Amino acid sequence: MQYDEDFSLDEQPSWGAEGGGDLGVVRDTLKKEQVIREILASQEGLKAMLTKVQNLQKEVDKLASGNETLQMYIDNLTVQMAKRR
Repeated sequence: MQYDEDFSLDEQPSWGAEGGGDLGVVRDTLKKEQVIREILASQEGLKAMLTKVQNLQKEVDKLASGNETLQMYIDNLTVQMAKRR
C-alpha cells in the first residue's frame, strides 16, 4: 500500500471536528445535516423524474401499439385494393 508523501497526521478528516471545540462539532453537524438535506432533495427530484419517465414510456407504448394497429389496417386496405384490380 502506498501513501501520499504530503500526508500529515495533523490534517483533519473531512467530517472531523474543527479546532473550535464544541463550536466545531456544531458546525460539523450543521454541515452534515445540510448535505443530508441536499441528498434527500436530490432523491426526491430523481423519484419525480423517474415517475415522469415511466408515464412517458406508457404513453410511448400506447402510441406504438396504435401505430401497429394503423399499419395493419393500411396493409389490409392495400391488399383489398390490389385484389380489386
